[in-house]
Amino acid sequence: MRTLPGPLDPVDARLTRWMAHYGIVTLRVTLGMVFFWFGILKFFPGLSPAQTLALRTIDVLTLGLMPAGVGLALLATLECAIGVGLISGKFMRLTLLLLAFQMVGAASPLLLFPGEVFTQFPYAPTLEGQYIIKNLVLVSAGIVIGATVRGGFLTANSFGAQQEA
Repeated sequence: MRTLPGPLDPVDARLTRWMAHYGIVTLRVTLGMVFFWFGILKFFPGLSPAQTLALRTIDVLTLGLMPAGVGLALLATLECAIGVGLISGKFMRLTLLLLAFQMVGAASPLLLFPGEVFTQFPYAPTLEGQYIIKNLVLVSAGIVIGATVRGGFLTANSFGAQQEA
């Protein structure tokens, strides 16, 4: 792997070590903040831009058996619990399982209501569709965090760079 010229190489190496050391924790905490924030919004009617779509999705997924208010409160609680778990770093396996469960539900409008989440299926999402599709980044963040639950970590040097040295 090529290094930066002259005096920039030590700076680059220091920044890379810093990112490897703090990157996962930063990712976990900020992902938790997003979940907690979006969860809190769902406790207050009209504040979440996804509220209407979330209510319709909950209605379909529960076959109409769950009252809208109860479903939204449960979703808000779930998202807040995921947020607290990620921020605190406690019960990470359970937290990531809940995150995966929530993401499946959050993605389901793509299949349940394609006419509402795309103006031109499948390449031109509506604002609601964009809101859902951005969850791919959240899922990816969860996967990266999950890779560290059993002791995995990032390293500042790749295997190839270590062999070159």
